[in-house]
Amino acid sequence: MKWTIEMSNEELHRKSEIECVLERRESQKEAALKLDISERHFRRILQRYRKEGLAGIVSKKRGVPSNRRLSEDIREVVERFINEPLMKGFGPSLMAEKLEEYKGIRLSKETLRKTMIQTGVWKAKVKKKMEPHYARPRREHRGELVQIDGSEHAWLEDRGPKASLLVCVDDATSELLEAEFVPEESFFSYGNLVQRYFKTHGMPKAFYSDRFSVFRVNRRGNLRYEPVTQFQRALSVLNIDLICANSPQAKGRVERANQTLQDRLVKEMRLLGISDYQQANAFLPKFMAEYNRRFAVSPASSLDFHQSLDETLDLPFLFSIHDFRQISKTLQISYAGKAYQILTQHPAYYYANQEVLITCNAYGSVSAWFGGKQLNLELLEERPRQTEITSSKSSQAKPLPPAYDHPWRTYGKKINGKPVLTTMLDE
Repeated sequence: MKWTIEMSNEELHRKSEIECVLERRESQKEAALKLDISERHFRRILQRYRKEGLAGIVSKKRGVPSNRRLSEDIREVVERFINEPLMKGFGPSLMAEKLEEYKGIRLSKETLRKTMIQTGVWKAKVKKKMEPHYARPRREHRGELVQIDGSEHAWLEDRGPKASLLVCVDDATSELLEAEFVPEESFFSYGNLVQRYFKTHGMPKAFYSDRFSVFRVNRRGNLRYEPVTQFQRALSVLNIDLICANSPQAKGRVERANQTLQDRLVKEMRLLGISDYQQANAFLPKFMAEYNRRFAVSPASSLDFHQSLDETLDLPFLFSIHDFRQISKTLQISYAGKAYQILTQHPAYYYANQEVLITCNAYGSVSAWFGGKQLNLELLEERPRQTEITSSKSSQAKPLPPAYDHPWRTYGKKINGKPVLTTMLDE
């Protein structure tokens, strides 16, 4: 009876080296070096080969279940846990954390990944060819460069509308320093975010952002000067630089943080049953602390570049919209389609034709400033719109065409060499 023995490539290589030793074509030491094993281990394999033949080369562990395999009871608990509706979309890493937290079962993420693939919960991802990007080294100091960005996403899934999550990530440590859910990205939403940042951490040396219209004027036309946004103006007063990246890869710290937040934060809020963004904002500080514990790194230098905030600064004034208007002879100004009257005891010529600073906050409150002092304004009633003036020609009815026998229709025609009108008159 013939027996078939399956051998791996490694085992076939061992067989050829053993035959070379038995035929005295090389020594045991040389064979052990080629097989990358110790000479003592080679002698053991050689001894088994002399006793058992080819069966002595084949591994004894083949076909034997692993000692580290999951028991049927534990495997049943794990499979039931990963198939729960609340755990839908969880990756192996986050699933392993929640499995240990809720069930007390500690498994490696790779073991759990295989289990999830076998049960159809997870699909093995095929690595895509990525274009190479040169990694920019981290800044050495905390607060030297802070990456700021917003991410629109269905953060509450089907429990609420889409919203934007504004975040500030330190370039040196990858710390999530500030975050807030807002209905949309705007100058006022970013202004509120950085104001809280300044009060908590101090003022950084520079912010790093994308080319969103809040941070950069993209349509410059033929302007001879460099236009600035309201956000740039406010930061320049605080002596904070604003750098706009040329590509998403350039601000990879915050982009990677957004990916992690869209994965982990969404699922954490699902498990807690958070159904509105007020609850979500209240949960953010706790989540940020856990995020920084897991993903933040130590900076290369212990020196912190954050500057203490000057308490005399009026941050709400800085982060309001600033514009300029000219006062009329009647001491009136116009802004956003509304007219305001300046109330003052000074004579009219004191303010007439002067330029004043107009500020507008997030609530639409308008203020006027002249010479560093705030002016008293009174909102005037809406002036009636001027009636549209139409042309007199357009209002006239179109003239009727002449009758078929009207002399005009025969003008210029001749009968027997005489004009038609002349012939008719002679008759």
